[in-house]
Amino acid sequence: MANVVLQALIFDVDGTLADTESVHMEAFNHAFAEMGMDWVWTTDMYTKLLEVSGGKERILHYWKQVNPDIKELDAHALQDRIDRIHDLKTAAYESAVNGGAVELRPGVLRLMDEALAAGLQLAIATTTSPVNIAALLRGAIGADWRMNFTAIGDASTAPIKKPHPQVYLHMLEALQLPASQCLAIEDSSNGLRAATAAGIGTVITTNAFTAHHDFTGALRVVPDLSHVTLALLREWQNSAPV
Repeated sequence: MANVVLQALIFDVDGTLADTESVHMEAFNHAFAEMGMDWVWTTDMYTKLLEVSGGKERILHYWKQVNPDIKELDAHALQDRIDRIHDLKTAAYESAVNGGAVELRPGVLRLMDEALAAGLQLAIATTTSPVNIAALLRGAIGADWRMNFTAIGDASTAPIKKPHPQVYLHMLEALQLPASQCLAIEDSSNGLRAATAAGIGTVITTNAFTAHHDFTGALRVVPDLSHVTLALLREWQNSAPV
C-alpha cells in the first residue's frame, strides 16, 4: 500500500464508535424478562456470545446451546419468537440510548471532523440494525448525522454478517473507491476479518469485550482513537506490507 492516497474511513459501530455492548446485553436481558424467559446473560457469557455476529443470530446460537433439540421445533414458530425477542431488545436499547446511556468513545468525533475537513468520505459498516445506528448517532452528532456519511451498510443491507466481507464490499461499491484508498476502524476479530477479506487495511480500537481477540493482520491495535490523527492513519496505511 505504499504511497496510497487515503480517501475514506469506514467505521464499525458497536464497540468501535461507542461502548455499547453492556447496554445491548442489558437490553437482551430486558427482552428475555418481557417474554417470561428465565435467560440472563452475564458479562462473561455475552463476551463469548459476541463471537457470533448479529443479535438474532446470537439468540439462536444460545438457544441451541441451552436446548440442543431445537431442530425438533417448528422453524417458523422459532423464528417468530426470535424476531419478537429482538424487537423488544431493540426497543429497550433505543430507549436506553435516548436516555443518555451511551456516549461516543474518545477521539471518534474529532477524527471524523478531521477527515471531513480534509475532504475524505466517511462510511459505516456494521451488523447492527438501522434503528440502533440512528439512536446512537442522532444523540451524539445531531438530527442531520446522516449528512456526514456517504454510505451506510447495516444488517438490513448486508444480511451476511461479519466475518463475511459483504458489508465492506457494499461500502467500497457505494464509495466508488478501491480498497487500497480506504481504512476500516473496527474493534473485533470478526470485524477485522471482514474488512481484510475485502482488502481494506484495518485499525483496531479494543474494548473490554474484545481485548482478548486475535488481531493478527491489523495495521495497528490501539486502546481508543484519542491519540489517532489523520496523519497517523496515513502513515500506518503507507507503512503496511504490500
